[in-house]
Amino acid sequence: MRTWALKHVVVDVPDLARKLHTQNTALLGGIAVFLSFSLVSIIYAWFTPLLLGKSVGELELVAIIFAGLLLMVGGYLDDRYHSPPHLQIIWPILASLVVMLAGIKVNVVTNPLAGGLLELGKITGLALTFLWLLGMMYTTKLLDGLDGLASGIGAIGGLIIFCLTQFTPFYEPPVGLLAIILAGACLGFLVWNWHPAKVFLGEGGSLYIGFILGVLAIVSGAKIATTLLVMGVPILDVVWVILRRLFWEKKSLTTADRKHLHYRLLDVGLSHRQAVVVLYLITVSFGLASLFLRTQGKLIALGALLAVMVFLGAWVVWRYRVKQKRPQF
Repeated sequence: MRTWALKHVVVDVPDLARKLHTQNTALLGGIAVFLSFSLVSIIYAWFTPLLLGKSVGELELVAIIFAGLLLMVGGYLDDRYHSPPHLQIIWPILASLVVMLAGIKVNVVTNPLAGGLLELGKITGLALTFLWLLGMMYTTKLLDGLDGLASGIGAIGGLIIFCLTQFTPFYEPPVGLLAIILAGACLGFLVWNWHPAKVFLGEGGSLYIGFILGVLAIVSGAKIATTLLVMGVPILDVVWVILRRLFWEKKSLTTADRKHLHYRLLDVGLSHRQAVVVLYLITVSFGLASLFLRTQGKLIALGALLAVMVFLGAWVVWRYRVKQKRPQF
């Protein structure tokens, strides 16, 4: 995909305002992740009894692959022709609708106070599923600002979901297999995407990783709280950016800037790789914690994650201001 993208000039051109790379870098790497995940999943479904089951049937697998294909088509069009935001969102919407039509949706949620499960109405379940999938896709899309960040977080998320599905209370081998396939695809891509990156995920790839993680959270039994802990830092970062742009800066949500947490870590003096590793460590820490916590414990962990995010945000702002006040020689 890198060779093809360079040959056909589907590249990301650096700019001084926001992008960190110094030369034209191939896009479309997400197609490699999509093809790896899809082909390995098809091989397991076709030649072994390990993948298809109650949680993931033939219809669900076909829908997941077809929805991913839609994201790849939309991503290619955006990477090649730079589609405006109102056209970019069409493809994530279509991908979400495809898996929902195949029956992948949130039917129950755990009652965080009294325990047990809460049955959701059909409309409520569909609405929650739609918002969840869009939220996950745009979280990884906005996360894809540093080399190796989105693909590494995707690999960590896949590994955590795999571990969760191996525990007896949540035993779901087919979902675990899909999760470990995703982790492998992301790790294979990370070899090429580690700083300095030789190829980027592109629009489709950055959306695709969030999409698959969102789907796995649903088909594993609505393990949304676990996925929230794994993706907590980028999700809270996105929420903060949305609130800041809407209420403080009065800017459009489609406006790009360098105020995401991963850029702030660079501004206070961390190297590119150090910033990525810091975010990896936070993700791994809360992801592993989610494996040993029940519902109420996960709520406490989410609160702790919010506190970590607030502390980290305050620290980088303080460090940035101190750095700006230092005399320059």
